[in-house]
Amino acid sequence: MGSFHVELKKVVDDSYDVQIGQGLIPQLITDLKNGLVGTIKKFAIITDTTVEPLYAAPIKEQLEDAGFTADLFVFAAGEKSKVRKTKEVLEDAMLEKGYRRDCCVIAVGGGVVSDLAGFLAGTYGRGVPFINYATTLLSAADASIGGKTAVDTELATNLIGLFHQPKKVYIDIDTWKTLPKAHLINGLAETVKHGCLGDMELFTYLEHNIDKILSCDTEACTYISEHNCAVKYEVVMRDEKEKSLREILNLGHTVGRAIETVSDYKLLHGEAVSIGLVAQVRLGCACGYVTEAECKRVIALLKKCGLPVQIPQYIDKEALIRKLYTDKKVRDGKLRFVFEKGIGDVMTFGEDVYARAVAEDEIRAIIEQM
Repeated sequence: MGSFHVELKKVVDDSYDVQIGQGLIPQLITDLKNGLVGTIKKFAIITDTTVEPLYAAPIKEQLEDAGFTADLFVFAAGEKSKVRKTKEVLEDAMLEKGYRRDCCVIAVGGGVVSDLAGFLAGTYGRGVPFINYATTLLSAADASIGGKTAVDTELATNLIGLFHQPKKVYIDIDTWKTLPKAHLINGLAETVKHGCLGDMELFTYLEHNIDKILSCDTEACTYISEHNCAVKYEVVMRDEKEKSLREILNLGHTVGRAIETVSDYKLLHGEAVSIGLVAQVRLGCACGYVTEAECKRVIALLKKCGLPVQIPQYIDKEALIRKLYTDKKVRDGKLRFVFEKGIGDVMTFGEDVYARAVAEDEIRAIIEQM
């Protein structure tokens, strides 16, 4: 019997820049003219119905004025659109418009847009480049760095997807001024999470500057954007494909993602993550990972941000417990949680082990308290 060895060792440089600033559309056009994506001249702008008139349409207009070809591909705003069917509809629309491998995807919007558009770009024509133009605090904090892209299913969130790094990320702070206050508050949850797991300075800054951030003060918004990027960069640089360390970015997400789904997305992602952060810090306090004072401090900051810290009455607690088992950190049918260590650090449970098994009774007791 014969055999043939296929040698495919290679080194790939997926490095990219994250630009933080104001009114960055002209910079995007300049970068494309200067070869950000090589000689590509055709751009599929993927966005949602909320962002389309605000930022996606102006980007299309300026691309065309610069001599590029561009089309808008728009889906209904909201987490419920982050599913395989939406991706299929967008792909078919791009095919009908003649988009092939010589194109680039520009994601313009929040986390749902970047997750969906990035996943589409990673599979379209077996992979085309994409650019992320983040228009929300949540996407700036959560989806802008790391290359994780995915869609949700009825059974679980973010389990169908791939890693596909963008060519560049633009964090346009001016776009935050058009966000409803609830969505600005929503974005603060991931920022608090970053303070909890790896940046005590950021956590303290948030305690003293929430009002400035909610009023879109340029200096304050730039500060938190830079710190969000720094925290996430330090993690992603060391663990791009989520083999170990990158799990810490799921702090608060075990309960958070489950409650988001069980609420039928009545809760925004950040609101659900806030409740999840409270669950993990209370459980962590019971386990001795944080002090009672530190636990109260985390909860107080979430309240100061205007985020929820209790499970809504309409949530079916048993359905929530069952949904926990769809979390991607589950191993051998056992729930696993990431825990903060005090404020500004995370617990480790062995070499390159950043989550530990939690008995259902342990988390059930915390959920009943909330």
